[in-house]
Amino acid sequence: MNDLFVNTRLSIPAGDLNFTAARSSGPGGQNVNKVNSKVTLRWSLADCRGFDPGWRRRFVNRYQNRITRDGELLVHSERYRDQARNLADARTKLAEMLLECQAPPTPRKATKPTRGSQRRRLDKKRQNSQKKHNRRGPRIDD
Repeated sequence: MNDLFVNTRLSIPAGDLNFTAARSSGPGGQNVNKVNSKVTLRWSLADCRGFDPGWRRRFVNRYQNRITRDGELLVHSERYRDQARNLADARTKLAEMLLECQAPPTPRKATKPTRGSQRRRLDKKRQNSQKKHNRRGPRIDD
């Protein structure tokens, strides 16, 4: 197994990635009962060197439900019928997860609604109010 190349700033050594295989619940007919094709990839975040602290914090916040008490991230794959393709899929998933959290989120810039959008919103409210008013039956005191 090769190192997992995420981008130019991060590469995970193959020794830091552990995987186990189990029987898959996916397609495969009777073959499912015989072959361990499901792959669970384990990666210890604490052991990873060169992982930017901000990036690590964002990653942990985003995927805290996949991290065990021991600090290991779990990634499962049972998309394919053979173990090698599922392992490659799990490695790809991990790289995509890491890239998703690489950049800090851009802060939202507060903006004011335009005068036209405010007018359209109020016109629509008046139309809905009139529509509902017209649905009412005649009142007794009128």
